[in-house]
Formats: sequence, C-alpha cells, structure tokens
Amino acid sequence: MWQYRGRLDYFLLIHIPDWSHVTADHITSHQCDECHFPDFLQQTVIKSFNSTEFHGSGYTSMAIIYGVFSASNLIAPSVVTVIGPQLSMFFSGLLYSGYIAMFIYPYTWSFYTASVLVGIGAAVLWTAQGNVLAINSTDTTIGRNSGIFWALLQFSLFFGNLYIYCAWHGHVHITDKDRQTVFISLTVISLVGCFLFFLIRRPDPDPAPSEASEALLQGESIEGSSTVSSAHVGLCSQALDAFVKACKMFVTKEMLMLSLSIGYTGLELTFYSGVYGTCIGAMTRFGQDAKSLIGISGIFIGIGEILGGGVFGMLNKWNQFGRNPVVLLGLITHFIAFYLIFLNIASDAPLAPEAGTELQAYITPSVPVAMLCSFLLGLGDSCFNTQLLSIIGFMFRDNSAPAFAVFKFIQSIMAALAFFYSNYLLLHWQLLILVVMGFLGSMTFFMAEAMAESTRRESDYDSI
Repeated sequence: MWQYRGRLDYFLLIHIPDWSHVTADHITSHQCDECHFPDFLQQTVIKSFNSTEFHGSGYTSMAIIYGVFSASNLIAPSVVTVIGPQLSMFFSGLLYSGYIAMFIYPYTWSFYTASVLVGIGAAVLWTAQGNVLAINSTDTTIGRNSGIFWALLQFSLFFGNLYIYCAWHGHVHITDKDRQTVFISLTVISLVGCFLFFLIRRPDPDPAPSEASEALLQGESIEGSSTVSSAHVGLCSQALDAFVKACKMFVTKEMLMLSLSIGYTGLELTFYSGVYGTCIGAMTRFGQDAKSLIGISGIFIGIGEILGGGVFGMLNKWNQFGRNPVVLLGLITHFIAFYLIFLNIASDAPLAPEAGTELQAYITPSVPVAMLCSFLLGLGDSCFNTQLLSIIGFMFRDNSAPAFAVFKFIQSIMAALAFFYSNYLLLHWQLLILVVMGFLGSMTFFMAEAMAESTRRESDYDSI
C-alpha cells in the first residue's frame, strides 16, 4: 500500500471563492487552501516520481516552506499596504498555481524554487485574507464571518481526502499518469480561483477631512503637480509604517496574551495534519488497509472543521457569552481526543519504520475510535481558530494586516517546532506538550477576551 503521510486535501478547492460577492457582511475572503502546507506536502507523491533526474525531499521542502513562510510574515503587511489586499491575494494565488503546476513535470531545482515562492505567497495571502475579513466586518459580524470563512476554508479537507481515497484506493504505486491528471486539474482550478479574487467587494474608503478641504481650496493644476511627486514617497512611507507596526505589535499586551493560544494552534496543526495521520498508517493492528485509513481520517477532520466553523458562525448572533465558551469547548474536545489517542495508538507510532508498529497501547486498537478522534481534532481546531480570527479582527481592526501577519508568524514558528520534535518524541510526550500548551493558551485567551469585552463596553458607552 502506498505510504500516505499527512494530507493531500490542500490541493483541492484551492482559491475558489464562494459567497464572497453576495452581501457586505459575507465578504469574508474565501476558502483558499489552508496554507499550512508543510504537513500537507506528501512524501508519497514525491517518492512516486518515475524520474532519475528528480532527487527532491518532501521533508526538506517542508523545512524551506516553514522557514520562508515565517520570515515573510514580517514583510507581508508592507506588500498588502502598497498594492492592496485584492492584488496581494491574486499574485499570491499565482504562486500557489505555479507550485501545483510544478508537480506535473517536476525537477529538483523547480521543486525547491517553488517551495521558496509558495512560502512567500502564503505569508502575503494570509495577511491579505485577514485584512479583507476585518475591513468587511463589523464588531457584531466579525464572529459570524470568521466562522463562515473557516467552514468554507475546510471544505478542502473533506473533498480533497474523499477524492484521493476514491481515486487512489488500493494503488500500490502512484503512476505518472495518476499524478499528472490530478495536478493538471488542480492547476486549472487554482488559476480560475485566482481571477475570482477580483469579485471580492472593496469597501469605499472614507475621505480624510484634510484631503476634502484641500481639494476645495487648491486648483487642479497645483493638485496634479504635487500628486505624482508625493505618490512614491507615500507608498514607501506606508510600506515602512506597516513593517514597523508589525514589529511593534509583537510586544503589545494584547498580542502577548494571545501568543500562547496562537502557538497552540500551530502545535496542534502539525499534530492533526501530519503526526496523527502517520500514526494511523503505522498501526498494523488496523489491518492491511491501515494506510488508506489516513484519507478517511482526513475526511472526519474536515467534517469536524466544517461543522465547527459553520455552527459557530451561524450562531454567533445569539451568543451572549462572548468567545470564551467556544474556546472552552475546543479545549475539552481536544483533551478528550488526546486521551482517546493515548489509549488507542501505540506510543512509537510516530517513529515507526515503513513496515509500521506491532505494539499496542492500553486498549485494543479501534478504527471507530481513531476516526472519532479525527473528528474531535477537527472540531476543536475550528473552535480555537474561529475565535482567534474573531478576536484579532476585533482588537486590531485599524491594523488588521500587521496583526494577521504576526498571527501567522507565531503559528508557523510553533508548527515548525512541532514538526521538528515530532521526529524524535514518542506519542505520549507529544500529547503531553499539547495538553500543557492547550491549557495555558486557553487561560491567556480568557484574559484577552476579558480585555476585549472591556474595550467593547467602553466603546458602546462612548457612543451613547
């Protein structure tokens, strides 16, 4: 059976906007691929290349993408500020399309070059998406829009894994024709999605009073001569200002409180998208189809993500208790999943060789329990991410691009750290790290939510 590590779902539904042009409140960016790529880059596909000229390593590519993604988050706000979120998403989407197209006829040099480019594109894309989400939402709709965005985003999990399971189930080896059929289709879909970015509505900016009065007092000739000379200086100043804001935002009290929560999402991202699937595939006690269960696991993770994002988004208007109950639900859900995984999966599964592990945990290995854990991991992840998107969009509305850049920077750094230690630590140690970080991250989130609620009440009082 072919070795399927992590997810191939990110290749499906890439850059396909949905509902993005229906109403003002529902312009919540759209379900671009999840941009957590390192875990989704499949060593399986790379191993299948029937070419003696290709010598690339999926894991080396993962490290490149993570490193470039993290560093690029520092310059992403400047890019979004200069060219705007819409063009930022379009050009970033083209980089994704190029990365996908590279797998049709791969070469070692193009593989690693595309890894660098997609790391840059991901940073700009996530920053621009967060900016679009924030500027097209109000204080009352940011929670709902974050949930809708997350649900649409996670459809790639469901359809991607379902397609891979149906198309490649029972294949001992992935042929060149199989690979090329998939990636040609996905390249076309991705390119179509890139152009659909232009359907996203752009809110009309409020004219500054100084500009309005200047237009009345000055003649067109004077205005025209000064506009061209000041345009370049203005763009450079805005780009530098965005970079400085992103750096300063690291040490703000609000971002420091949220950093543990964000860091936890990075750790559990690597776990549910890479480590857990590898563990399921390594469990020989699941039978001969253990490897194919990884695709089914991805489907259940996607169902949990979609359900969580949809429910939390639609019920946001009736939520009178803020974001804390959703985060608490996510914490409890993850703790239950971690405990069941601890009982069901052998401790050496993450480090098992190609042949798998014969060891047994504390209960007889159960496929239904493993799939239940997949669903719980997805549901819990949607709880944390939807509420983080919501609170960041609320607390940093005026500086949303730098804020979301910092968010992805912290998350990608922690995901890279988890990817590193997952190659050395047994399963129970990885679960312990997740439990501790999940608890600490939830506590600091509750503190940040209290601060956000206090700010909202003061704003409501001032508006009376």
